[in-house]
Amino acid sequence: MTYKNKFSLTFILLFVVFGVLKLQAQTILIDPGHGGKDDGAKAFQAFVNKKGKLEKKTHFEKDLVLELSKRISKKLKEKNYRVFMTRSFDRTVSLEKRAAIAERVNADLFISIHANASYYKTSGGFETYYLNNKSNQAIKKVEEVENKGLEGEDSVVNQILIDLVVNRTVESSKALASSIHGKLKDFLGTSLKMKDRGIKPGLFFVLALSKRPGVLLEMGFMSNPKELRKISSSTFQESYSSAVVKGIELYFKVNKKETAF
Repeated sequence: MTYKNKFSLTFILLFVVFGVLKLQAQTILIDPGHGGKDDGAKAFQAFVNKKGKLEKKTHFEKDLVLELSKRISKKLKEKNYRVFMTRSFDRTVSLEKRAAIAERVNADLFISIHANASYYKTSGGFETYYLNNKSNQAIKKVEEVENKGLEGEDSVVNQILIDLVVNRTVESSKALASSIHGKLKDFLGTSLKMKDRGIKPGLFFVLALSKRPGVLLEMGFMSNPKELRKISSSTFQESYSSAVVKGIELYFKVNKKETAF
């Protein structure tokens, strides 16, 4: 075999190998909650600056979750996953459009990022939701906030869709929630002493409409002044994003992706 033929054969083999790897690469859609006209939760923080003066800062959920989502996306790309975001800047994206993006990019997983809030400033902790229609009254309060914007006929139609999607995705979504929450617990529960509020079923339209395994992550409570300082810090977001990536890696390690030919 001539040098030219050997080079051609090598090139073809590399093309085939990298082509197969690309086809098999898992695709993940990161969904920063809210955005644009929808601020999500809002909290005020007072602090003394370097000059000794009292300053006040307003935090919006849409900004915190966008920053966290960008960090998660960056880390996943470094692991050679195919990664997309439903929004990469402050803009309004309906629940239906978020789901349409999941369909368009053919996502294997859907990860929705949020921050919690409560009337009680002492409420705190992190929690992970997966799609299921067996939620209790306490969880319904969270559902009402995250399902905002779907009313009347849309709500009825999507309720029917949820029942269909739940049967197909509940087990894989629960496994994904367990993998990610376990890694978050190692960091948040142990290092930062944050309350572990557990893994819970939730009736979230954005998860149902995406029609694939997915979770909704509540990183912590913005309404808790002490917790707000934590979740708005760069240190927290960097460690939280690393934990989420490790959880996703664990999920794929246990649940191998089926490749269609």
